[in-house]
Amino acid sequence: MSGKAKTDTTRSDIYQSVTDKIIEQLEQGVRPWMQPWGACGSPIRPLRHNGVAYRGINTVLLWMTAAERGFRSPYWMTYKQAQELKGQVRKGEKSCLVVYAGAIEKQGENEHDDGEKRRIPFLKGYSVFCADQIDGLPDHFYAQAEAPEGAVEKERITAVDEFFANTGAVIREDGSQAFYSPAGDYIQMPPFSAFVSAEAFATTLAHEGVHWTANRVGRDLSRYSKDRSERAREELVAELGSVFFAADMALAIEPRDDHAAYIKSWLEVLKGDKRAIIQAASQAEKAVSYLHSLQPGQEQSQSEEQLAA
Repeated sequence: MSGKAKTDTTRSDIYQSVTDKIIEQLEQGVRPWMQPWGACGSPIRPLRHNGVAYRGINTVLLWMTAAERGFRSPYWMTYKQAQELKGQVRKGEKSCLVVYAGAIEKQGENEHDDGEKRRIPFLKGYSVFCADQIDGLPDHFYAQAEAPEGAVEKERITAVDEFFANTGAVIREDGSQAFYSPAGDYIQMPPFSAFVSAEAFATTLAHEGVHWTANRVGRDLSRYSKDRSERAREELVAELGSVFFAADMALAIEPRDDHAAYIKSWLEVLKGDKRAIIQAASQAEKAVSYLHSLQPGQEQSQSEEQLAA
């Protein structure tokens, strides 16, 4: 009995620890998932020692830590992994918490159970260090992207246009507002010329594209316009999803004008539910994964556990 209580407490502490970190940043008016960018101005997915990208809430946690401490390398690894690569974490360096979400199957064990297996979710935390905190790693762990020279004119990004054309979503470009209509199942966008940059258009389209995935990946928008809390949760999913998409497509981020207004509502949600940010990040990752799965030759194969890690 005591062992179970300890496990539940540990899991709750991880949820609370992650949520507290996000709340601290939001209360300062900072959206922690907006940094850091590479030298070329585009967000970079945090990478494991083997080059595999982190997903979900871990992307946010590692971006936030990198911004706070001025790290430039996108690579993160455990102490043991650093040693296996002939590296050594410098004395006094502080690690960063990342999490792994999974589930175990348990068979019913008493007369009140129906004998069917139950999936019991769990959340584990472990510590990683940025390559910038480690000496002796191979050179590529410290490599930095070079900033492009000269200004770039505003032209549509072909890869983004093709990406969303492949989704089959109905996208209308006219008017002065950007939104997704659940009733009509279409995305409304202002004309491309109304945006300050091609990246601003692309990330706004990605934001609305994440909304478009809702009924396709199991998110319920029926109370979006009626419930302030539900609206805040969905907007947090779309916000995170657009940034994850930008990282995948190497796009620079330009905040939308309405983001500041959402910070207050996000704080209310996070302070009332310590699981909300991890759930939102997982749902955002699932939405972006779904959009990728609609591209030629792609398929959606990530598990719920992978989406969180």
